[in-house]
Amino acid sequence: MTIEPASADALWAVYRASLTLAAGESLPEPEVWGFGDNPALADELGQLVAAGIKTATAGLFWEHEDTGLPLPQVGGYSIILDGQGKALCIIQTTEVHILPYQQVPAEFAYDEGEGDRSLAYWREAHWAYFGRRCAVIGRTPSMDMPVVCERFRLVYPVV
Repeated sequence: MTIEPASADALWAVYRASLTLAAGESLPEPEVWGFGDNPALADELGQLVAAGIKTATAGLFWEHEDTGLPLPQVGGYSIILDGQGKALCIIQTTEVHILPYQQVPAEFAYDEGEGDRSLAYWREAHWAYFGRRCAVIGRTPSMDMPVVCERFRLVYPVV
């Protein structure tokens, strides 16, 4: 996916201008990214976020270890991109937990907003996704692989 920084930068500027910040108050710089590992998945999941349906996401902790990318931080912002690298919306992280794959609860699966929102669907879809990610970093998926469970709120949709 190609990132169009001007689009993300423009959205961030509009969002910041919409806020009333106290003198000397600043916002943490946002992360800029799209969901999934292909443009179609980025479009599908990004639209669920922009519509307010998807309020959680799960990532493979091992990828953070492998790439050195920081874990999401409570209070941090992210600009979500579609599959073509265009900014869709801004989210703010509200909660982060690391759980073994097999312990991700049904409530979290529901909040991810995907498929029929069931834990069974979540496990099937995420087993396939994490399997692809594990192959890239040379790991083998397991029932106890660590999953980064992030909850967020939509703070600025593109209208």
